Amino acid sequence: MAKQDPYAALRIREFNIFLFVRFLLVFGWSMQFIVIEWQVYSITKDPLSLGIIGLMEIIPAFSMALFAGHIVDQKEKRNLLALCTAAFSLISLGLFLLTSDEVVNGWSTNSVLYCIYGLVFFGGFLRSFFGPTIFSLVALLVPKKIYHNAATWSTSTWKTASVSGALCGGFFISWIDVDNTLLLVFILVILSLIFTFLIKKKPILNKKIGEPITESLKAGVKFVFSNKAVLGALTLDMIAVLFGGTVAILSVFAQDILEVGPEGFGLLNASISIGSIVTMLLTTYIPINKNTGKKMLISVFIFGLSIIAFGLSSIFWVSLLALFVSGAADGISMVIRQTILQLKTPDEMRGRVSSVNSMFVGSSNELGAFESGLAAKILGPVAAVVFGGTMTIITVATTAVVSPTIRNLDLTADIEENEKED
Repeated sequence: MAKQDPYAALRIREFNIFLFVRFLLVFGWSMQFIVIEWQVYSITKDPLSLGIIGLMEIIPAFSMALFAGHIVDQKEKRNLLALCTAAFSLISLGLFLLTSDEVVNGWSTNSVLYCIYGLVFFGGFLRSFFGPTIFSLVALLVPKKIYHNAATWSTSTWKTASVSGALCGGFFISWIDVDNTLLLVFILVILSLIFTFLIKKKPILNKKIGEPITESLKAGVKFVFSNKAVLGALTLDMIAVLFGGTVAILSVFAQDILEVGPEGFGLLNASISIGSIVTMLLTTYIPINKNTGKKMLISVFIFGLSIIAFGLSSIFWVSLLALFVSGAADGISMVIRQTILQLKTPDEMRGRVSSVNSMFVGSSNELGAFESGLAAKILGPVAAVVFGGTMTIITVATTAVVSPTIRNLDLTADIEENEKED
C-alpha cells in the first residue's frame, strides 16, 4: 500500500470549501446550543428542562430520519444542503428574537420556554436532513481512494467548530449577552449559505430514482442490519452516547457544583472538543485501519472511565482534564465509525445509511440529553453522570465478548481495495 498522504483530501478545492461551510454551520450550531442550554437553565433552574430540549429534538429527528435519507438519495446534494442551511437561518433568527429584552421582559417565562422548545423541534426535523446530505456530499467531492482521509478531516473540522463554538458561546454570553450571541449565529449561517453555492451541483448516483419509498426504506435498513461491522459500530456508539452524554447537564455543574460562571461553562464544553480535535488530527498521520475494532473498544472504554471521573470531581481543573480525555477517546471512536460507514456504504445508499446512523447515534445525543436531565432530576447530577459512565463501560465489555466481528475488525483490505479502484 502506498504511503499515506495526510493532506490528500485538502488538495481538492471543493472539499476545502465544503469544510469551510461545515465549520461555519457547526460553529454556529454549537454556540447556539450552548447559549440556549444556559438560557433555559437560567430561567427555570430545573435540570429536567434541559432534558426536554433533547426530547424536543429527538422526536422529529428520529421519526423523520429514514424518510429524509430516502429524499437525500433521490435529490441533488448541493442544493439540498443550501435549502437546509436557509431553513437553519430561520431557527437562529427566531431564537435571537425570543431572547431579546422586549420578549424576555414582555412575555411570561413559560411562553418563552415553549417557543424555544418549538424552534428546537423544528431544528430536529431539519437535522434529519442535514446529516445524510453532508455525509453523501463528502463522497461526491473526493475520489474513493481517499474516503478515509476525507472522513478524518471532515470529522476533525466538525469537532474544531464544536470546540470553538462551545468556547465562544460561553464567553460571548458574558461579553455581548445571549441575544447578541444568537444574532452572531444568524450572521454565520447566512455566510455559510453564500459559500455553499461555490460548490458545483453534483450528479445523483442513485439508479432507482422514483423508487417507491417503502422499498427504498426497506433497502436502507436491510443493508445496515445485514452488515455486522456497520451495525456493531453504530450500536456501540449509540449506547455510549446515550448513557455517557454529560453535555446536556454541564450547565448544572458550571452553575451549582463547580460554580465557574459562563466562562467556565464554555471551557467545560470546549475541553471535550479540544480532546477530540487532538486525537482526530493525529489519526491523519497514524492510520486506524489496523486492529480497528480493538481500537474502537478501547477508546469507548476510556471514554466511560473519564465520564465517571468528571462526575466525581469537584475541582475545576480536574473536571476539565476528565472532559478532555473523554473528548480524546470519543474522537477516535467517531473517526473509526465514520471511516467504516464511508468504506462500507454503496454510493447509491449513502443518504439512507446515514439516516439510520442518525437514528442510532445522532438521535441518541438528544435522547441521552433527556436521560441525563431526567436522571439528574431523580438521582442528582453527580450520580447521574457516574451511572452513565458505568453503563458505557458495561456496554464495551459486553460488546467485546459477544461481537467477534467488532473485536476482530480490520479495515486494511477495504482501504487497499478502494485505492485499486481509483
